[in-house]
Amino acid sequence: MKRVALTLGPLFFHWPAERLRNFYFRIADEAALERVHVGEVVCGKRMPFSDPIWPEIIERLERGGKQVVLSTLAAPATVRERKAIAELCADDRLVEINDITALPARSGRPFVTGPFLNVYNEATARFLARHGATTICPPVELSLETVSAIAGACPQIEFELFAFGRLPLALSGRCYHARLHGLHKDSCQFTCEQDPDGLAVDTLDDQSFLAINGVQTLSAEVHAALFEPDTLLRHGIGRLRLSPHDCDMVEVARTYRYMLDGTQDSETARFALSCLELPGRLVDGYARGEAGSRPHISA
Repeated sequence: MKRVALTLGPLFFHWPAERLRNFYFRIADEAALERVHVGEVVCGKRMPFSDPIWPEIIERLERGGKQVVLSTLAAPATVRERKAIAELCADDRLVEINDITALPARSGRPFVTGPFLNVYNEATARFLARHGATTICPPVELSLETVSAIAGACPQIEFELFAFGRLPLALSGRCYHARLHGLHKDSCQFTCEQDPDGLAVDTLDDQSFLAINGVQTLSAEVHAALFEPDTLLRHGIGRLRLSPHDCDMVEVARTYRYMLDGTQDSETARFALSCLELPGRLVDGYARGEAGSRPHISA
């Protein structure tokens, strides 16, 4: 049976350089992953802090046998940010496109699409494939059945399911962290660094609702799509994406790898994940075609 691959997606949160270095060095040496994304996708203002350290991280990851993908901004807002995207798209490594305006700079060469692109049907997937897309990670709200229908019509493309982490829901021109601290976006003082997994937002009834991460809105809960490997392959899924969080991501990758290799079932994997220090409870509603905040309930 074909082996389902594992990817570590791009980090959404603003971590200090030393934390980035330690995190990715451990991923390089210990994590059961075939592919690792690096780069800023949420806020271009963070790039001067992380850009100097990426070359060292990339070298360590490649030495550890990981394929490195260069992720690009999902909502570029300035000339500088668009220039940075164009420079990344010129690289010989595989690139992840998260905004359609990056396509002209990469068209004709292989690329990955992230969940920020609106790939909701077969026609869009075929269009991206004609321009060089080799892997598509569809938007997180699509169910496994919907992704399967798109994948079935585009057998030349590898489909990747967003399988772990707070769900990336939206990006805004407004910085929620700056507003929360009484600051303007242009002088935000990078307060988002205080929340390494984002900041949970509750309703007036004290129910978990969303999480904020600078200009980004995420789910408050932690999405965990745990499907057996034969189910994934039958639905045209050849790869799962794990989103980095401030927990033991080596153990998260190990848990998914055990499940995909058939050494433990999905319920055992779910229990193992629930034992980790996660920012929210485990849910998987979207993957099953239900409300995104709905947890899995065993029969």
